Parts: sequence; C-alpha cells; structure tokens
Amino acid sequence: MSEPVTVVLVDDQPLIRGGFRALLDAEDDIEVVGEASNGQEGVELIRRHRPVVALVDVQMPVVNGVEATRQIASDPELVDVHVVILTNYGTDEYVFEALRAGANGFLVKDIEPADLLQAVRSAARGNALLSPAITRKLIGEFVSRPPSVRTAAGLEELTNREREVVALVGRGLSNEEIAAQMVISPLTAKTHVSRAMTKLAVRDRAQLVVFAYECGLVTASGPDASR
Repeated sequence: MSEPVTVVLVDDQPLIRGGFRALLDAEDDIEVVGEASNGQEGVELIRRHRPVVALVDVQMPVVNGVEATRQIASDPELVDVHVVILTNYGTDEYVFEALRAGANGFLVKDIEPADLLQAVRSAARGNALLSPAITRKLIGEFVSRPPSVRTAAGLEELTNREREVVALVGRGLSNEEIAAQMVISPLTAKTHVSRAMTKLAVRDRAQLVVFAYECGLVTASGPDASR
C-alpha cells in the first residue's frame, strides 16, 4: 500500500478545519498531520511535517495566506509541498496574489465533499487546481496592463507553438485537451508545456496560467495567441 497523502490545514475558522479534517481523515489514502489557525503557525507546521498538500486560507490573522504561500514557495526544503488556497469567494484579489506567490491553485470553501477529496488527490499529483471560468474572471479583474518587463521578456523566449500551448494552458485545458485541439499527441503537448515552464522558470502549471494572463496570451474574454 502506498503512503497516504499528508495534509496540513491552515484556517482561522475552527469549523472549517474540523469539517475538512473529518472528511479527509475518513479516507484511507489521506492523512491530516496538523492544523493551524494562522499563517505563521501554518508555515511552522509545514516546515515540521512537510506535507504533500497544504490547504491554506487566504485571509488569516498574524500572517495571511499570501505571505504564508510566499514563504513556503521560497523555501528549497518545501519544494514538494503543494499549496492550495482556500477562499470564500472565487474572485478574491488575494487569491491571484497567492497564485503569483507560488500556490498550486485555489478552492472555494463551500466545495462539495467529493470534489474536495478529488482536489486533494489531484494536488498531490502536482496538478493545478484552477476552475477555468473563475480563473478567467479572477485574473481578468486583477492583472494589470501593459505586461511587465519580466513577462514581455519571457514571451520572447517562447516559440510560436509554445505560445499557443501556454495560451491553452491559461484557458484551463489539460494536456489531452491541448493535444486534441492542436492535433498532436498528449506526449508532445506535455513536452511543449514542460519546455515552456523551463524557459519561463515557473514551478508549476498554475504559474503558467498566471503568466498567460499577465503577458496577454489569454484575456478575460478569451485567448489571444497572436500577440
């Protein structure tokens, strides 16, 4: 039997932590190894336990979820921790800042129990948890224009094919969906995504989505791979 997916819960609402813990601990392949009520305690717990997944509330006392995420993502010893931001609202400005800081995705707190379990397992595999509809609205609201020098320079590093792939990732498509749309194999799609991530020095697919919006490859109204 494989090792369970270890989880740390960081939220200042005891009812949220208790409800999530009861649900997660009932599963044979998931284990909650710690709880914290603010970001500072959360980062300390995560450094101690090094969980596979950290569910982190975006707004908390002492240290908020954005700063907690930044500290986790910048720690080389925590590179394997997948941070998922929890929010009451799908269009919270702080969520986008958390994605910029290194979060793997976000979930709304009223998520269905089955969807939460699926999300934790998916995050453990390194997948980005980004609802395409909510992400378009969220990033469309909070990405500033024009593109920054960093994103503009990064865009120049990509081939036209890689730009197209990044735009599709920004729309929330999986490698299989990208392959179908571009009429290529899933392995080729995965290779294009990996090369783009390497060139842009981003740590995961969520960061690739942020880049796609920041540089204008995708806008709130749809993709624009011609830029």
